[in-house]
Amino acid sequence: MRKIFIVLFLTIGIFVSQAQEIKWLTIDEALALQKVTPKPIFMDVFTDWCGPCKMLDKQTFHDKAFVDEITANYYAVKFNAEGKSEVNFNGKKYGNPNFIEGQTGRNSMHEFTQFLKLQGYPTMVVFNKNGEIANKIVGYRNPEQLLNELKIK
Repeated sequence: MRKIFIVLFLTIGIFVSQAQEIKWLTIDEALALQKVTPKPIFMDVFTDWCGPCKMLDKQTFHDKAFVDEITANYYAVKFNAEGKSEVNFNGKKYGNPNFIEGQTGRNSMHEFTQFLKLQGYPTMVVFNKNGEIANKIVGYRNPEQLLNELKIK
């Protein structure tokens, strides 16, 4: 009976560790949390049509070591560079007035994307504990590469 319990416990533990995912927030949610408990923000800026963005999401953002690092030390944000969400940043509202609902492929660039002055997709933007842009990492990275770049800060 004891062996069955141990095997069951280990099986559940493996399943839970494999299912662990990053809890993604909006930038507004992360900035609000940052005021209560200061931590840097890790923001994934992506588009629906970007192949490397999809690879980053599927491979890097589901790696256990990467998930553990982001979960423990950052507020994680996903931001669609061509989406229709509204963003409030440093007292200014950003939107996407030219967004076309139901459009496949490229859409209008979000005003917040323009403010960030991104050079390509995917881009990971790291904000320091004060909500200021500290670093931009452009392009696909595997988990080890991205973890190393985050340590450099």
